[in-house]
Amino acid sequence: MEMGSVIPFEDLNLPTPTKIIYPKIEPKPEPVDEFTNPNSNFNFSNANATSSQALLSTNMLENGGVHSEYNRISKLFTTAFAQSNGNVVQPFHDPDCRAIVPVSDDSQVSDIVAARRKYEKRSSELVRVTDLKPEDDQFYRDQFRKTRMLYDSLRILAFLEDENNQQHLGGPSRQTRARGDLKAAQMMREHGLWLHRDKRTVGAIPGVIVGDLFIYRMELCVVGLHGTPQAGIDYLPANQSSNGEPIATSVIASGGYEDDEDAGDVIIYTGQGGQDKNSRQVMHQKLEGGNLALERSMHYGIEVRVIRGFKYAGSSSGKVYVYDGLYRITESWFDVGKSGFGVYKFKLVRIENQPDMGSAVLRFAESLRTRPLEVRPLGYISLDISRRKENLPVFLFNDIDNDRDPACFDYLLKTVFPPHVYQHANGSGCECTDGCGNNCFCAMKNGGHLAYDMNGILLRGKPVIFECGPHCSCPSTCRNRVSQKGVRNRFEVFRSRETGWGVRSLDLIVAGSFICEYTGVVLTQEQAQIFTMNGDSLIYPSNFAERWAEWGDLSQIDSNYVRPAYPSIPPLDFAMDVSRMRNLACYMSHSSSPNVLVQPVLYDHNNVSFPHLMLFAMENIPPLRELSIDYGMPDDSTAKLAICN
Repeated sequence: MEMGSVIPFEDLNLPTPTKIIYPKIEPKPEPVDEFTNPNSNFNFSNANATSSQALLSTNMLENGGVHSEYNRISKLFTTAFAQSNGNVVQPFHDPDCRAIVPVSDDSQVSDIVAARRKYEKRSSELVRVTDLKPEDDQFYRDQFRKTRMLYDSLRILAFLEDENNQQHLGGPSRQTRARGDLKAAQMMREHGLWLHRDKRTVGAIPGVIVGDLFIYRMELCVVGLHGTPQAGIDYLPANQSSNGEPIATSVIASGGYEDDEDAGDVIIYTGQGGQDKNSRQVMHQKLEGGNLALERSMHYGIEVRVIRGFKYAGSSSGKVYVYDGLYRITESWFDVGKSGFGVYKFKLVRIENQPDMGSAVLRFAESLRTRPLEVRPLGYISLDISRRKENLPVFLFNDIDNDRDPACFDYLLKTVFPPHVYQHANGSGCECTDGCGNNCFCAMKNGGHLAYDMNGILLRGKPVIFECGPHCSCPSTCRNRVSQKGVRNRFEVFRSRETGWGVRSLDLIVAGSFICEYTGVVLTQEQAQIFTMNGDSLIYPSNFAERWAEWGDLSQIDSNYVRPAYPSIPPLDFAMDVSRMRNLACYMSHSSSPNVLVQPVLYDHNNVSFPHLMLFAMENIPPLRELSIDYGMPDDSTAKLAICN
């Protein structure tokens, strides 16, 4: 790997452009995100209300202001629930709960807060990363994924804590909104876990690939893709530049300016400034700040990263940000905008030979969901290999060869266990007729809390999760029945030149959400030996890597974090025959850096030696990106490709 500085900028003695006398205008940030109301105040715990605009101010964030604001909120992470108006919300009494910080009634200061350190300001050194070897690419990709997984884990737990606080106080307030995305970013910055802060990278960010999708704006800052939490133009200021000129490194195109034009490979990007709080252009823009940085980047031929932000129904925030690759700024000019005020415009042209734009893939997947045969008239073998067994159809697509193999098997919706397994079902269950909470019988079996949030997102991986089952009184809509409700996304089994058969979703899969069960016919060891002698290949669940332990792993935040060990199960001493009956999970490819984890779950019986193998997303998985599992160390008897291809 070579990390070379950008060619030093020469000092330019160009004549100063003729100045147009306009009132001084502060650059206007991009429109606030979906949870931010400029006219309302947030009230975290018992902290004083602070305007959301101030919280997200770029200057405050860079100078530590917003983080000083959050220092008052850190006690939220020291107690599972906060004090408010003199009333104390009682925490869960679960010694194995492993919330963000395990607490007691008199807990005041956590190890996490004690480990906090001063924020490191962003580097002013511009560099370009080139000539990465495959092992370097893998290293940075793993680092990127682990960082996102920690961010998502913290965000989900923070959201849950806010929800619990609000419920205790009588429901959510109009001015109190859960902002787990900000809290997670704050915690990670306090512990020095934001990526690429030591250098300011021009061009591609190591570990980030075109098409990566982000649901919250702060994620972009955490991974180093776009360093400002609100402004649409990220740039190195003139006072930090070696030649005294600002240089732009990335932009977010979210359609926040009425004069923007977006044709995909070509963007007419409107500069910043001159808008009121309703995003209306009311004043002239000036060639300063981010606008000047874009003009200087054009002059020096420096490319910028482009992230597109837009509303998306499949997102938990209602919006997504997609990295669409590198663009060159080819033109800039001053023009009269639609509102009659002067604006600066920049023509951005996408550099050739890059992967397809993630935003284009999102639109393509959306059309496939409703008009598959019209969009791709050739290649579809079946529009539902599950034959209506799943909640949503499972497509079968092959435009490479004539292989139709997945259509020839019986689709197995749920795992088939030997009859003796159900002898352990004792008929006991919870009595929560209105839905389960953390005091229900099934929650107690999980260590005192439920495994999922209100949206069905896995809070933390465990050796096994107990869901409510057929002997429970709670309704089918209970939040503790996530994995038994079936698939929620539209999937496609497809033929790949690299991995044989693979699986991808036509929908966005949010990190921590349920995907499907890995089904098969369960065999005891004795049965497995007979099947193997007859030439049948089997899946051995004990070989699956324990990736569940990575989901919710807070060891980088909490020095006292201990990997969950309760509830515990014995080693999975059984095999699964998928040679004749299988489901879509059997076609997922192996990866040592997977985006899907295997989580053991029990619900229809209590035999801990024979859990269901449920699959959950380890990250936000964009539509049409291949799903992968870590099958451990595959050999002739356990390799997925040997069985399903």
